[in-house]
Amino acid sequence: MSEDDRTFEELVEELEGLTERMASGDIGIEEAADLYERAQQLHGLATVRLQRVQERIERLSPPENP
Repeated sequence: MSEDDRTFEELVEELEGLTERMASGDIGIEEAADLYERAQQLHGLATVRLQRVQERIERLSPPENP
């Protein structure tokens, strides 16, 4: 499964795992930098997913009457 096929929930789950691992303090500085970089990638992907869903909802929602 490619990154583009992953659901928002899958991305968040991996991001949470990375966050917990970084917070544990049991990793070296190089691994911490690698994990931080991966976390940024996941954050970007999750943000795109949310934007797409928001756009879909806006298209499906009836326009508001002034």
